[in-house]
Amino acid sequence: MRRKIPGAELLIAFETAARHQSFTRAAEELSLTQSAVCRQISALEDYIGVALFNRIKKRVTLSEAGQIYARQVRENLNRIEHDTLSLMAHRGAGGVLELAAIPTFASRWLIPRLGDFRSRHPGISIDLSTRAEPFMFNDTPFDAAIHFGDPIWPGAVIEYLFGEEMIPVCSPDLLRGKVQIEPAELANMELLHQSARSDAWRQWFEMVGVTGVNVMVGARYELFSMLIPAAQAGLGVALVPRFFVQKELASGELVSPCPFALRSQRGYYLVYPENRVGSASLQVFSKWLHEQAASYREAEAG
Repeated sequence: MRRKIPGAELLIAFETAARHQSFTRAAEELSLTQSAVCRQISALEDYIGVALFNRIKKRVTLSEAGQIYARQVRENLNRIEHDTLSLMAHRGAGGVLELAAIPTFASRWLIPRLGDFRSRHPGISIDLSTRAEPFMFNDTPFDAAIHFGDPIWPGAVIEYLFGEEMIPVCSPDLLRGKVQIEPAELANMELLHQSARSDAWRQWFEMVGVTGVNVMVGARYELFSMLIPAAQAGLGVALVPRFFVQKELASGELVSPCPFALRSQRGYYLVYPENRVGSASLQVFSKWLHEQAASYREAEAG
């Protein structure tokens, strides 16, 4: 069956012109003449029977249909390029898995374990990027993401990995020789916050039964990877996931001034689009990741 697909050169010319909103700049990028780009886009419009650009004097802007089609064409060209490069790099064996992960989770938990994955599956490469918030997979090259929050991600498969306990940590110098202090004493210390967890200290003090604390006061840091060094530097007390600071607690660089842990209602999840369920490399990674998560949960329970 003959497919109704325009030629690749027409789609590339359109995507480039749409990205620049200019036929001239598209021609420069593609090393073509402006008239050649104009002919290719006109040929594409004739082929699909829809005007993709509004032409007003010497300016061009995308039509409403053109905006939608440009996004779709860009996504598919990116996917074809990704798959082609993966096939070229691995000569048909294994592949590249594009993974988005929460920054501190990636550096503190995932990356230290990736050596095990590579030794077991040398034919699969993990290309890792950071994303702190959910996104639409269709707008990115990602095959999967590791997400913290609620199990909600439209159009995606969501697989639970593990939960989280948050503990207060600080430099031992702040305790002035004490091993631990009472929660009420902690309320008089500088509280450090992670920007996306603005309610965490309120929940912690509520859990330990301490009231009247102004939990809104204190410096805020965008990432836990910033918050942890701030606590190490003696800038205050931070409330962080326990597994992010295991090394610092073991070395004595950080201490937990109170033994109470706040169990989060949310968790860590592997998320991937429904149309990637059949990906062999993704399923291999998912199986390995769940094994690692189970081992971690068992270690924490023990």
